[in-house]
Amino acid sequence: MIELGESMKITKKKKLKPKTKNLLIFITCIFLIITSIFYGTSIFKNSEKKNTSKKVKELKDTKNNTKLKQLKNIDKKINYFDHKKIDRYLAYQKENKDLKIEKVITDVNIGIDNPYYTNTKETKYLNESYILVNKYNYLTKDYIPDNLEKINTQYARSGMQLINYAKEAFENLAKAAQKENLSIIAMSSYRSYKYQENLYNRYVQSDGKEDADTYSGRPGFSEHQTGLAVDVYNGKEDYTNFEKTKEFQWMQENAHKYGFILRFPKDKTNETGYQYESWHYRYVGTEIANYIHKNNLCYEEYYVQKIENKK
Repeated sequence: MIELGESMKITKKKKLKPKTKNLLIFITCIFLIITSIFYGTSIFKNSEKKNTSKKVKELKDTKNNTKLKQLKNIDKKINYFDHKKIDRYLAYQKENKDLKIEKVITDVNIGIDNPYYTNTKETKYLNESYILVNKYNYLTKDYIPDNLEKINTQYARSGMQLINYAKEAFENLAKAAQKENLSIIAMSSYRSYKYQENLYNRYVQSDGKEDADTYSGRPGFSEHQTGLAVDVYNGKEDYTNFEKTKEFQWMQENAHKYGFILRFPKDKTNETGYQYESWHYRYVGTEIANYIHKNNLCYEEYYVQKIENKK
C-alpha cells in the first residue's frame, strides 16, 4: 500500500515508434536476403566444384582405362603394377614391341627405360639380406653394414669380411665344396665407399669411364658395400677364368642351397647393367636364392616383383 505523500517512480515501457519499427523490419529482411544469397551461392559453388572434380576424375579414369587396355589390363594380373608409371610402361612398350607385357612392367620398375645412373634413389632395407644396390639404387658414403665379421682364412684371402650370417653361409658353402676336393676362396668381399671410390677411379684411368662402368660400380653404387657380395676363385686360375673351372660348375649347382646367387648372369646384362661375371656372388638367403635359381631371374627382376613395395 502506498501512503499519501510518498514519492513513487513508475517506469512505463516505451513503445517503439512506427517508423523505427519499420526500419528494423526492413534491415532484418535485407540481412536475411543477403544471407540467403551468400549461402545459396556457396552451395552452388561447392556443387559446381564437386561436379567439376567428378568430371575430371571421370575423364582421368577414362584415359587410364584406355591406357590399361593397351597394356591388356595387366594391372589385374600382377601385383607389382605401378599406376604412377603407366605412361612410362606405354612409352617403353612402344620402343620394345616384341617384349611381353610382364617384361615391360618389370623392366620399367627396374628403371632401365632410363639410362643407367639416372633417376637414382637411396636404397631401402638397409642391413637386410634383401637390400638392392645397383645403378639406380645407392648407398651413402657413410654407410657401413652392421655385424661385419672376417671370413676364416681357410676359405678366404686375409682380411675378407661379410655380414655375420652371410659369412657363416659362405664358410659352410666353401666347406661343402672342399669335401669334394674343390677350392672356393673369397678374394674380394666387403668394400667401404672410399675403397670403391679409389678402385673405380683407377679403372677409369686405365680403361675410360664408359668401359669401367660395364664392370665396376661407381662409389655408393657397388653392392660390395653391403657386406653381402663376394668375388671368388679357386686359388689356381685367375678369377676371370672361373667359368672354366670345376668350382664354377659346382657353384652353379649348389650356391643357391647356401643362399647365394650368381649376381650378374650372362643373359641378364641389360637388367643388371653389368657384364657377365662368373665369379661374383651375392647372399640373399636360401628362400630367395632357390626361387631365383628355379625361375632363372636376376636379382633386379626378383626385387621389383617381390620386395620393392614390401611392408
